[in-house]
Amino acid sequence: MSTQSKNTKKRIQLGKFKLDTLLEITKAINNNLSKDELIELYQNVLLKELKIGKLLLFSHNDKEWTQELCIGTSCNDIDVKEDLLEITQINVLSNPTNKKLKSFDVIVPVFHKSKPLAYLLLGDFDGEKIEVSPIIKHLTFIQTLTNIIIVAIENKRLYKENLDQIAIKKEMELASEMQTMLFPRNLPNNEEIEVAASYKPHQLVGGDYYDFIVLNRDEIAFCIADVSGKGVPAALLMSNFQASLRSLIKRTSSLSELVIELNKNILANANREKFITAFIGKYNIQTRNLQFINAGHNPPILLIGHQFKKLFEGSTVLGVFENLPSVTEKNITIPKDAILTCYTDGVVEQTNSKDEEFGMENMESSVLQNKEKSISKIVSAITLNLDEYKADQEYHDDIALLCMRIR
Repeated sequence: MSTQSKNTKKRIQLGKFKLDTLLEITKAINNNLSKDELIELYQNVLLKELKIGKLLLFSHNDKEWTQELCIGTSCNDIDVKEDLLEITQINVLSNPTNKKLKSFDVIVPVFHKSKPLAYLLLGDFDGEKIEVSPIIKHLTFIQTLTNIIIVAIENKRLYKENLDQIAIKKEMELASEMQTMLFPRNLPNNEEIEVAASYKPHQLVGGDYYDFIVLNRDEIAFCIADVSGKGVPAALLMSNFQASLRSLIKRTSSLSELVIELNKNILANANREKFITAFIGKYNIQTRNLQFINAGHNPPILLIGHQFKKLFEGSTVLGVFENLPSVTEKNITIPKDAILTCYTDGVVEQTNSKDEEFGMENMESSVLQNKEKSISKIVSAITLNLDEYKADQEYHDDIALLCMRIR
């Protein structure tokens, strides 16, 4: 057989090998082989078929660079960010200035558009195996093979990430539904008291809370509270607070005792990592007496005629001190047609495009201008004014309102 015929035969064999390899890899991907199985298949082609002696493969998972393979060389010398990120094309190393790269012959980068996905470092080739030509002629094939494997792994990661996000979203939606169930569904509107409320979490779940509890024929209790922080941790602590409040409020002899017990429970559950501000009140329909404790919460505003009174008195926030420094119960008599508005800091601290807060003045104005309307319309007016005030700005925090008219 002539030399030309032998060379032709070698080229045909090499071409068939490459096509068969790419077909095998494609079938493996279509058969949904795991990442480890794909890496093993890829490794076998480079080591057993192409007889490459040194192999170092890095891939990027959108957060960090990971070393996928390290064979025949030091595994900890090279830092992708420092040593490789500037390389954008196949680089044949003859006498590299970077000493860390001297043991390698070729660097093969894999990019998607301008984003680097992987770097393959190769060394110690055997150009006589499987009837192959000198190594430089294999680089396009190796780059293609690496690209296919890396993209397949990236797609697997993105698919799993998408499934995880869907699962998390479903769990969060369920948590949101469960949290909604913690809020009272039926608020009274009768000859003695009219109550309305609104809650808008910053995320699917939040750390604001309000409650309204009928204690007996003559007494009702209510609460508005805010956990430091947002999201799931805040929501979990708030659900625990709600359970504790409802369990204790009928068993404790006074609001002071109730607040002390709530403080103990929060310390036990949050270990001083979070705290709760709360306003808790008891109202007697017959005596018209309102007893309350403000535990570091934004002071509710009581509208009597055209004058506002802020309800400050009480104690410090809950969940910080093992023993509350002081606890003061305040008692006031509520005249007819007084309007009490309780809120969380997300309302008054919401900013507009000029970074100006909604503030107490706008809050009071919203109540005063609508005081002749129903309580539900007063709550709607506050939320509407707040929404118009912030305009295109995002809400920064959870929003909770609890408003009542004492008739």
